[in-house]
Amino acid sequence: MVRTSLFALVVAGSAAAQDTGGIAVDLNRLDPADNACRLTFVAQNALAPLTALALETVLFDQAGRVAALTLFDFADLPQGSRRVRQFDVAGVACADVAQVLINGVAACTGDSTTPATCAQALRVTGSVDDVEVLQ
Repeated sequence: MVRTSLFALVVAGSAAAQDTGGIAVDLNRLDPADNACRLTFVAQNALAPLTALALETVLFDQAGRVAALTLFDFADLPQGSRRVRQFDVAGVACADVAQVLINGVAACTGDSTTPATCAQALRVTGSVDDVEVLQ
């Protein structure tokens, strides 16, 4: 049941990105990894072929304090393709992460795109229980 629901959320996010010509980014997993928290994202790009996408991301702890501020480089995202990207945030325990905020688009290059274009097209979701994903 949980896998079916998770799959439905990822597919719905991907379909929404394709319907709007947008970029869907779903926080799919959090996993402990060598004194770090590994965040796994599923990205679906229906905007335009992107040669680079970097998102400024903030992790908040259970008390609402900033635990980490970092850039996640999603690299290239071909139009119409789904990609999985993983990022390790050192010194952060996954159990302490309460919120993930996509604070902005730091870089976005490709066919007729700018960071502002990508920011407008970006839709973020979260599939991790007890972690709120914001934009």
